[in-house]
Amino acid sequence: MPILLLVILALLPFSQAAADVIEKVDTVTYTATATPERTLRQILIAATPIRHEGRRFHGYTNWNIRWNYRWFRAPNGACRITEVTTDLRVTVQLPALSGGSEAQRRRFDTYLDALRAHEDEHVELSRQAAHRIDREIAALPAVYGCHVLEEQADALGHRILAEFREKEKQYDRKTEHGPRLP
Repeated sequence: MPILLLVILALLPFSQAAADVIEKVDTVTYTATATPERTLRQILIAATPIRHEGRRFHGYTNWNIRWNYRWFRAPNGACRITEVTTDLRVTVQLPALSGGSEAQRRRFDTYLDALRAHEDEHVELSRQAAHRIDREIAALPAVYGCHVLEEQADALGHRILAEFREKEKQYDRKTEHGPRLP
């Protein structure tokens, strides 16, 4: 009887694996000190520590996704994912204005709102990538050979990462890397 039960359990369809995205989003600022004789553009370009591909930017979003999973090998040799945990870490870098005239501060606040909205879209793309990785790895079908399952899961995660990195590039091209100073 115990052998028959094992055979029946091995033949039952596998249920969907448990999945979980852990997210941490941090915002860090750099200080741009305003002086009356300089334009806001000059102030921000002089202050920004953000350089990417030879260009200076006023804001930047950096994200990293890591995934871990557990699998189970059934008595018949089939392996399936039983649990996925996906870790999303995001850092958004934005300017903070120090000093300046009332007009400079109003202009900066308007620009910062638009810049934050642009960077928020990068954060949203990273969230979409993390949740998709988590969901799709959890949904992988059972296969014979746990090493094959691991290769499939990791390849899937890397394909999704590449797809979303390309979406980010397209978004930046479309928006010309964010708002322009008013």
